[in-house]
Amino acid sequence: MPVELRPRERILREGAGVLTDLELLAVLLRTGTPTASAMELAAALLRHFGSLRGLVDASVEELSSVRGVGPAKAAMLKAALELGRRIAQAGGETRPVIRSPEDAACLVMEEMRHLDREHFRALLLNTRNQVIAREIISIGTLNSSTVHPRELFKNAIRRNAAAVILLHNHPSGDPTPSQEDLEVTRRLQEVGRIIGIEVLDHLIIGDNKYVSFKAKGLI
Repeated sequence: MPVELRPRERILREGAGVLTDLELLAVLLRTGTPTASAMELAAALLRHFGSLRGLVDASVEELSSVRGVGPAKAAMLKAALELGRRIAQAGGETRPVIRSPEDAACLVMEEMRHLDREHFRALLLNTRNQVIAREIISIGTLNSSTVHPRELFKNAIRRNAAAVILLHNHPSGDPTPSQEDLEVTRRLQEVGRIIGIEVLDHLIIGDNKYVSFKAKGLI
């Protein structure tokens, strides 16, 4: 098969979404046999089980019974199909929606209020202000945390976030912002503005209390 038509090369060039079921199966199988290519082996699996749904329902032993598959390839297929099933289940979970600084603080207060070092984290939000991920950006010393914009925004870009809410704790329990907190926030706001991901707020978590930069007019 010409290089430009091979499924693995097409994923690298165009993304997995353009591949057929047959081609995706061939990528998972990786190799064929001395008498059949990975594509031919994938076609044999689809013929034998009728569809991807049939593959999901098949046992490792049933998959292994197809000539050229064997236990190793069968196990790999079952692992990939199980991951797909779990992702589909997770897709139905309700995502928290952030409508106010209090909503964000409630999500993290119990987890962050007792930390003995500064943890800088972020909530990544979609266009509906639903939380799509919680990211740990850095863990600092007792008094400070080094925050690099690239560490925050590379994950936000990868997850297609529309906005972020910054979070960090003060181990002293006093959430009053420091000058360094203000400078870091301004720097991250500017980077977010450039790349199109809005910094909606920055919450400093103390001992069962917090400060919202947005509520204080600092952002």
